[in-house]
Amino acid sequence: MIVVAIIGILATLAIPAYQDYVARSKFGVALAEVSAGKVGIDTRLNDGETVSKPEEVGLAAADKPTANCKFGAAADPDAASLTCQIVAGPVGVKDQTITLTRDKDTGAWSCSAATVPQKLIGREAVCKGKAT
Repeated sequence: MIVVAIIGILATLAIPAYQDYVARSKFGVALAEVSAGKVGIDTRLNDGETVSKPEEVGLAAADKPTANCKFGAAADPDAASLTCQIVAGPVGVKDQTITLTRDKDTGAWSCSAATVPQKLIGREAVCKGKAT
């Protein structure tokens, strides 16, 4: 009985930690996928073109999501952004949106995921999430 109780206590502690680990992994993979579109947007803007669809910058079409993301993209000389709505995954990240925004003056990209708890993202330098 003591062994069963110890296993139960360990499982109670380990399962939430595992779920957070899986959520962080899913967020990281989704962020990596959407980040690939930054080069495409920069290239098109440097060529004087605009972007209205994710496939124009090398991402999957919005109506054909990958296993991790449903993409969105928009860019013109005044504003540029990429979005990834996370597909599947743990409750903390499922159906949440990652938004990458390009500063029109410096060309620097910033990341935000306003509805994802920061603990599931990592450092704020990576992406700004919801304070917990």
